[in-house]
Amino acid sequence: MDSIVKREMLSARVRSIKPSGIRKYFDIAATMADVISLGVGEPDFVTPEHIREAAIEAIRHGDTKYTSNYGTLELRRAIAEMLSERYHVTYDPKTEILVTVGVSEGIDAAIRAVIDPGDEVIVPDPGYVAYEADIALSDGVVVPVPTSVDHNFEIKAAAIEAAVTPRTKAMLLGNPSNPTGAVIERAELEKIAQVAQRHDLIVITDEVYSRLVYGGHDHSSIAEVPGMRERTILVDGFSKAYAMTGWRVGYIAAPAHLLEAMLKVHQYAIMCAATMSQAAALAALRTGADDVRAMVASYDERRKLAVDGFNAIGLACYEPKGAFYAFPSIRSTGLSSDEFVDQLLREQQVAAVPGSAFGHAGEGYIRCTYCTARDKLEEAIERIGRFVKAHS
Repeated sequence: MDSIVKREMLSARVRSIKPSGIRKYFDIAATMADVISLGVGEPDFVTPEHIREAAIEAIRHGDTKYTSNYGTLELRRAIAEMLSERYHVTYDPKTEILVTVGVSEGIDAAIRAVIDPGDEVIVPDPGYVAYEADIALSDGVVVPVPTSVDHNFEIKAAAIEAAVTPRTKAMLLGNPSNPTGAVIERAELEKIAQVAQRHDLIVITDEVYSRLVYGGHDHSSIAEVPGMRERTILVDGFSKAYAMTGWRVGYIAAPAHLLEAMLKVHQYAIMCAATMSQAAALAALRTGADDVRAMVASYDERRKLAVDGFNAIGLACYEPKGAFYAFPSIRSTGLSSDEFVDQLLREQQVAAVPGSAFGHAGEGYIRCTYCTARDKLEEAIERIGRFVKAHS
């Protein structure tokens, strides 16, 4: 039976948003046999047992009711202590930390709290697919700033400043970056901070991959740059570093007057993050450091395998400094990113994501996760090699 609700009756802003390019090929792959997926950025590790046990214990004790909209004070205190240790930046756990349903909700709440219709938000290109959609859902205007392999896909302060107009209100940075694995070095963050201060901009920084950095690189947060704490909304979470994607726990750290605005969005849309998930997150912060180190070491080995493997089969691939994505160029094949990914899936049963899903500057590349099992990663690169040879 046809629906009586016509497409034109749906929200114009929702109709304008494209479905996620990440999920498109994941959904196709789910209908096929013998597919190796390098598409979805999800750790292949199971959440460490002691973290799972903390959630189970919370349930056994009957901790199944609502928490404060902000989240449990115990978890917020632990987050504030961790941020002070890592970045030497102090946040009041009572008024400046908000526990969210993953980083995705945190970014959405931040954008909805600060963006009015017509406000411009600067984002890196390529950048995570949700950034553009979240800005559009707030009737904001996306201003992409291209990055390139010539600078290891690191967004540059000069390029950001060139994109600033009188309508610019904020910039949204992913550090490290999904999809490229780029890390913004401290010196460049200081230059970006100067741009934000000169033009009175809010900085929303997505740092969900902040613990996944390699090759001697250190992660710095723009929130720790002098003068930036008061204009920075720091969003981070537990999904990637602790293999807790399904638990859906993230957090926002921001000055109280900014956080209060985001709390309004959060409390009406969400109420609070799941109580037992917050117990698991607390255990992760208290006793999960060794687990993170072990997982990062494993990702680092697979990172090198992926980069070397792609270069060996003729797909030029720079060495990502963070996250768990390789971003090889497929320009040598003459195929577009969409054509490459579509045909690769159908001919060799390997799922990847077209770089164009992350912005215009991503065309000519594909995103491949290396957080899958080593044997599957090796087999996937062999299959991609056969595909490249057949299409050269």
